[in-house]
Amino acid sequence: MSGLRKVLTVFLLVLFISAPMAAHAAHGGSITVSAAASLKDVLNALGSTFEHENPGTKIRFNMGSSGELMVQIAAGAPADIFIAASPREVAQLQKKGLIEPGSVFQLAGNSVVLISPANSSKVHSFNDLLRPDVIRIAIGNPKTVPAGRYALEVLHKLGLYDRLKYKYIYSEDVRQALNYASTGEVDAAIVYGTDAAIAGQSVRIAAVAPASSHKPVVYPAAVVKGSRNLKLARAFMAFLRSPRAAVILKRYGFTKGK
Repeated sequence: MSGLRKVLTVFLLVLFISAPMAAHAAHGGSITVSAAASLKDVLNALGSTFEHENPGTKIRFNMGSSGELMVQIAAGAPADIFIAASPREVAQLQKKGLIEPGSVFQLAGNSVVLISPANSSKVHSFNDLLRPDVIRIAIGNPKTVPAGRYALEVLHKLGLYDRLKYKYIYSEDVRQALNYASTGEVDAAIVYGTDAAIAGQSVRIAAVAPASSHKPVVYPAAVVKGSRNLKLARAFMAFLRSPRAAVILKRYGFTKGK
């Protein structure tokens, strides 16, 4: 009987020690996450945290405008997870059968703000965009950049869109619009609240767009159909929904997803 107990004890000890290693092995390797440019900093932090907690894994990011990333995925570009800055792009990939069923969830939310270069005192409200000395306004290209679509919704709602048509400078993604403002290449830009926070003292928030002036800014995340490492993709998605991830998202100024 004592011999059997010894065998069982050794078996259980080996099982206990090897369990964490097995869990890591099941989620080993790498994945590519194609994500909206406005998520760059927070995703770097989230990816580093996940890699630290799961040795042997690598999370690679492909950042850009949601529309361009959607086109890339539809054309067959390698991606395991897609995180867009609006539901439209994920929905279009779903229609094409390119999203894993049941994998979509809302990662986070954001706000829309009007910013100007820190050393400029021209703009303090959306109506100030009508000033004759406000010549250039940066917004994302609404065809491919959700931030640009949100910006147009705000301007239409405030009755400003048509009166400002000749002032728009279209950017390839929201971070480019932010850069235009931080370097003083434009008089104002419409970006996300988190982008303005990242820019620090190089820009000034002139106004926050009323929540009623645009659709809610949400970031849906989804697993791409045909992921080359489905186990790891699902593990990272589970981490993104965890309380640890929520703390990091909040630290970077994002609101909680649903």
